Amino acid sequence: MYSCKVMSPKAYKSLVAERDSLANRTTNLEGELAQLQADTARLHNQLADLRKNNSVLNSNLDATSSKANELAAQTSRLAADLKKREARLKEVEDILKKRDEATNALKDKLQKALLGFQQSGLTVDIRNGKVYVSLADKLLFPSGSIIIDEKGKAALKQLAVVVNKEPDINMAVEGHTDDKKVKNLGQIKDNWDLSVLRATSVTRYLTETEGVDPHRLTATGKSEFQPIDASGTDEARAKNRRIEIVLTPKLDELYNLITK
Repeated sequence: MYSCKVMSPKAYKSLVAERDSLANRTTNLEGELAQLQADTARLHNQLADLRKNNSVLNSNLDATSSKANELAAQTSRLAADLKKREARLKEVEDILKKRDEATNALKDKLQKALLGFQQSGLTVDIRNGKVYVSLADKLLFPSGSIIIDEKGKAALKQLAVVVNKEPDINMAVEGHTDDKKVKNLGQIKDNWDLSVLRATSVTRYLTETEGVDPHRLTATGKSEFQPIDASGTDEARAKNRRIEIVLTPKLDELYNLITK
């Protein structure tokens, strides 16, 4: 036989109250657990987002750093190139300055030497870094002739005195005519012939009589095609009939620089 204790109403009431308290605490704990689980999931998502953003930022930072390094290298290369170009520019400027100084000095010497002929159609000027001595045909030749007269020889003699002291000067003798057709000049067929033969006459006189080194000279004929004045007047034609002696300083130093 089993014996059974009868619980007093007070004890039963206390037990029920304890059970209810445990049930409430369990419910609260379950609610807290659910909240903690939700918070944990949210924090995991936030952490994942932060890691993603951090990865993007690091990638951007790497790209920015790489770009910055590339720009720094490019800047360094450009600075070095600029320095080289500035040095080359200075070198070219110095050589051109020497050329201009030599050209101006030569012009001054020729003007002084040929001063007595400047009223007879002789001019000395500088064009494109070269000295041009222009002699009107009437100063050198009788009309339609290729034979240099005495006044022309005197002018060429004074020019030769200067150029023989300037071994670093090359010369081109250019014959020019007006646009009138050649008539009754024997073997001279046209203005091409006349311009070339007058240029070679001057060249021969300078080399054979005045001792100018022939290696320094070139004779060319331009005929009527490089006029000073194309207006077609008698005065213009007189200007166009001329011998031009073009004196050029030897530019070996500049040529060597250019071909580097």
